[in-house]
Amino acid sequence: MATILVVDDNAAMRRMLKRMLLKQDHTIIETQDGSVGLARYIDHVPDVVITDIVMPEKEGIETIREMRQRTPDVKILAISGAATPQNAHYLDRAEKLGADITLTKPITAPDLHAAVNSLLGAASGGSCAR
Repeated sequence: MATILVVDDNAAMRRMLKRMLLKQDHTIIETQDGSVGLARYIDHVPDVVITDIVMPEKEGIETIREMRQRTPDVKILAISGAATPQNAHYLDRAEKLGADITLTKPITAPDLHAAVNSLLGAASGGSCAR
């Protein structure tokens, strides 16, 4: 299937996302922050990047911007915590700065699979619904 980079400072969230994505036979690369995530991105050039927004070291907005500068057509799914005005602001900003799709935690397997499949469809010339 696809290679997916998961960037999230929460180890339990990374494990959960990995478990969900492995069910669709994706190859998963995971990392705990944007600095390491950017290095892994450069090393592996994944098909999709899933990044949390609020993280130590290098937060998700900065990570998205740098990945987008390096590879304008990178497919990015931004995720953030429960629906609060602050988190909604982060996700809106993430979309303006380059995230293709955003999801609010907690994330369900059907929502994650739909978002990833949409991004992969867009990568192969299909349509990308938000």
